[in-house]
Amino acid sequence: MWLTRERVFYAGLLGAAAERSLGGHGVYVSPTGQPMRIRIGGGAWQSGELLVVPPQVPHQVVSEEPLILNLLIESESVDPAQLPNFLQHCGAVEAPDFVQRVRAAHAQLLAAAGRDGFDALDFDTLFFGQPLVVRPIDARIRQVVERIVADPALLASAEECAASVQLSFSRFLHLFKQEIGVPFRAFRAWKRARSLLRHVRESATLTDIALDTGYPDSTHFSHSIRQVYGLRPSDILAGSRRLAVYQ
Repeated sequence: MWLTRERVFYAGLLGAAAERSLGGHGVYVSPTGQPMRIRIGGGAWQSGELLVVPPQVPHQVVSEEPLILNLLIESESVDPAQLPNFLQHCGAVEAPDFVQRVRAAHAQLLAAAGRDGFDALDFDTLFFGQPLVVRPIDARIRQVVERIVADPALLASAEECAASVQLSFSRFLHLFKQEIGVPFRAFRAWKRARSLLRHVRESATLTDIALDTGYPDSTHFSHSIRQVYGLRPSDILAGSRRLAVYQ
């Protein structure tokens, strides 16, 4: 797993995931060409080598292969209207050139992992051939976003965040969703759940990880993680035992 502030690339086990709802633009690629299946919000199943899901859209992915290639692009980091055409869809998508690029990038990362890591590689150039267009965001909302991203365990409420940038509560909530594309609470919940990815190789207990990532207790932690990833935290950690993580 290559984990950066605004991107994730994961090559590993999919597991028996139930419905999930990720906070970024999700991209699933079959590593060998075996079609995967996806169901959006309980709808009909679709199949293909490339699956695309916008942020906060409930979906379930099933693969006959145990391994999967998965990219995640943070919603606040890119202009959705300027994304490559295939990323502006939802469900199974035909983009064979991109599929081959992702597989080639995976092979390149495997080779780099045994040497100097990924420091010399640019994520967007590797997977998309060029940088993705940055999303323009109001400076006040950007300030709040930076605060949450820097510390996902932060317990600051929407009221406190609104006051910190001198906006009324209602204006802050409206502007946040307008600028980021998702509500404040959903964004904060996603960033907290995303921070689990930094802990998947730790030997700490689930309770310790829950507290470190800002959850009040292990019960709340387990419920929230299952909503986001479709898996229990214990299953995520168990499936990551052989995972190499690069941050």
